[in-house]
Amino acid sequence: MKPKSLTDDMSRTDKNPAESEKTQVGLLNSPSPEELQRRAYELHLEGGRVHGRDLDDWLQAEQNLMKK
Repeated sequence: MKPKSLTDDMSRTDKNPAESEKTQVGLLNSPSPEELQRRAYELHLEGGRVHGRDLDDWLQAEQNLMKK
């Protein structure tokens, strides 16, 4: 069996065009990296500036901004 290459994945066509369109719309509505950074920093400050929670703050910022 021949291993799949990156170009094989990139050249494939989606079987469900509606799903592909949904993904594209989701990407357009995604917050910018600057918005995420700003919100994550706000959460860091609100949470008492606890070190080691950067990933948690970032993921929470993503959730907050995606709900808008």
